[in-house]
Amino acid sequence: MGALMWICHAERPLKVDELCYALAVELGSTDFNPQNVPSVSTLVSCCQGLISVDKEASTVRLVHFTLKEYLCAHPGIFGRHDSIMAEICLTYLNSEKVKALSTDPFPLILGTPLLEYCSLYWGVHAKRGFSNHVRSLTLELFQDYDSHLSARLLLASVRYLGDWRPGMSFQFNGLHCASFFGIPEGVVALIGMGSYDINKGDVFGDTPLAWAAGGGHEGVVKILLQQAEVNPDKADNYGSTPLTKAAWRGYEGVVKVLLERGDVNPEKPDYSHQTPLQIAAEYGCEGVVRALLERGDVDPERLDDDGLTPLQNAAQGGYEGVVKVLLERGDVDPERLDNDGLTPLQRAARCGYEGVARALLERGDVNPEKPDDYGITSLQSAAQRGHEGVVKVLLERGEMNPDKQDNHGETALLKATRYGHEKVVKIILAQAAVSPDKPNHRGSTPLLLAAQYGYENVVKMLLGREEVNPDKRDNDGDTSLSCAAWYGHEGIVKILLEKERVNPDNTNHAGQTPLMHAVRNGHKGVVELLKLHKAAAHGTPLGPEDTTR
Repeated sequence: MGALMWICHAERPLKVDELCYALAVELGSTDFNPQNVPSVSTLVSCCQGLISVDKEASTVRLVHFTLKEYLCAHPGIFGRHDSIMAEICLTYLNSEKVKALSTDPFPLILGTPLLEYCSLYWGVHAKRGFSNHVRSLTLELFQDYDSHLSARLLLASVRYLGDWRPGMSFQFNGLHCASFFGIPEGVVALIGMGSYDINKGDVFGDTPLAWAAGGGHEGVVKILLQQAEVNPDKADNYGSTPLTKAAWRGYEGVVKVLLERGDVNPEKPDYSHQTPLQIAAEYGCEGVVRALLERGDVDPERLDDDGLTPLQNAAQGGYEGVVKVLLERGDVDPERLDNDGLTPLQRAARCGYEGVARALLERGDVNPEKPDDYGITSLQSAAQRGHEGVVKVLLERGEMNPDKQDNHGETALLKATRYGHEKVVKIILAQAAVSPDKPNHRGSTPLLLAAQYGYENVVKMLLGREEVNPDKRDNDGDTSLSCAAWYGHEGIVKILLEKERVNPDNTNHAGQTPLMHAVRNGHKGVVELLKLHKAAAHGTPLGPEDTTR
């Protein structure tokens, strides 16, 4: 029954040795007896075929998922399982064997397979089943928690410890830990002891309130805020306040509790000059954004270090809900340029966020044709990246010019063709106002680019338009056939040779024909196609001079 309880209610799949060690812990004992550890064969035998061992992953699991569904649906089978599991974890952490492990330097923990699980998850079980026995075991663990190896394991699971050096104290005490796990009873008990500085920061500068806020533990946040000496706006080593951490994680309830305080500054930036609003917008926390804006003293147009407003951050992240919340305000400029000269619409178009683009276009003061510093419009950006949904949304406007060129003469059709986005090419070609043969400043038409890059289906679509000239030359005098021959695209060469208007003997400004291109680059298949076509056209075989110039 103990094995089934652990397998069913553990926070992650257990290794075989972890489960065996968990079953060997004796509640009430001050040390761990390795003689109690059952063998794997004993474990499997006692469970009457209800568990199996995954040899590849070295984990143990129930034989079928329906068994776990049944056991979880009947929690009374194991009684107070969370309390029992918390007691086992804490008993193990409080054992003489574990307490004797040093954190300086970091030791090998091969002989303590249960240590990692207990260190990372004891508090999860304790929060759900905080019994009197759990309380006493918790206080025992916290007596010298800063020097306990489990404190380091816990911190390493949530924070980067690359700067840790032997002898460094983490200053991560019991109150920090109880706040991290969000255990109200533990926090109350520790505060009642009067031996903890409620505003003390750990090695990262995080206070107990910061840990509780960052974990979304609203109940613990309220308890800590009730203490007269608490500083609710204290920043960590990186300038992040408890409000910043809650905003980043999207914990709307915690944010609202903190905003009720008059001594919490909702505009306080971190060391990256990001305010809670900017962070919430960047990570798509719609409820937090709304709560912050309701304060009235929050600037919705404040710039971060990258020159982005909350709207621009939300737009490039694809957070449609946040975008709509910000657009509801009259003091948000939907056309504001960032440091790269991009509007929110251009950011959304680049990233392919159709819903955000639609929300922005519903505003009458958004110009969908506005170019960036390189003359690239939102339509061109979306076409270049193959975002067909955004392309459709933009073209639905009716007033979009599909032939608008950027600083290099590239249209949306040219950009879509260059990257072989067939669906986008098809959408743009369906526009009555499009000119499918319009070249860029180098004289390259969509057909030339499609032939050059080997996009056979795009070539077929373009040749289906009467106004497309299959023999049109670029600034170097090369045609689509020349480009296809140079790069060895046999399928495209064959398609072009079937067109009456294509002259296979055209020479570019250097006097080179498509055949010469194919010969020079060793494309034997293309050479044969061109030779056969010429022979069929003239009724005579080719001489060696045709391929050796």
